Amino acid sequence: MNQPPGYGPPPGYPAGPGYLPPPPPLLSPAGVPLADFAQRLLAYMIDVGLLLVVSIVLFLPAFLVFINQLDATDPASYGPEAGFGEVFNDFFLPVLLFELGFLVVSLLLYYLYVVEYMHRSGQTLGKKAMKIRVVPLDPNRTLTRGIAAKRYFIEYIAGMFVPAFSWIDGLWQLWDKPYQQTLHDKFAQTVVVKVSP
Repeated sequence: MNQPPGYGPPPGYPAGPGYLPPPPPLLSPAGVPLADFAQRLLAYMIDVGLLLVVSIVLFLPAFLVFINQLDATDPASYGPEAGFGEVFNDFFLPVLLFELGFLVVSLLLYYLYVVEYMHRSGQTLGKKAMKIRVVPLDPNRTLTRGIAAKRYFIEYIAGMFVPAFSWIDGLWQLWDKPYQQTLHDKFAQTVVVKVSP
């Protein structure tokens, strides 16, 4: 029986019963191989690690000054006559404002990195290290700031307010067909592809 081309074993390998070649790589609409889960996860870990280090460097001096200020207003030093309002205003309110400031600066830093930096080439430093790139699903479009901002909004902002959303979003690519998109990819109409060597 004559088999169609491409269904035999590679040269030098014996043919076994029911041998099928490995499946072809999944491709974007432009015909470029898609990034796999491990590449995307490692790129994400590199990016988060870099942003965490930058956040710590930016906030460490402010945190040290803040801690020194709080030492002077230790709530344990208040007597029984101190009211809740006095303790709240002197201790808890500054802590909450500091945390809010950290959150706002972190979100701004993430925005600058994953929108302003990435939209130019489709790559962050983590994506460059893993040789992957974000591109629009439509091969006739280019990656714009608006598309990158849509990805950011779903990946980071929605992930802050919806419990377990970040996990679902990141893992979605494992069962998504045919383009292995995450939810933020679907919202922004993007795919992540391998960069040709």
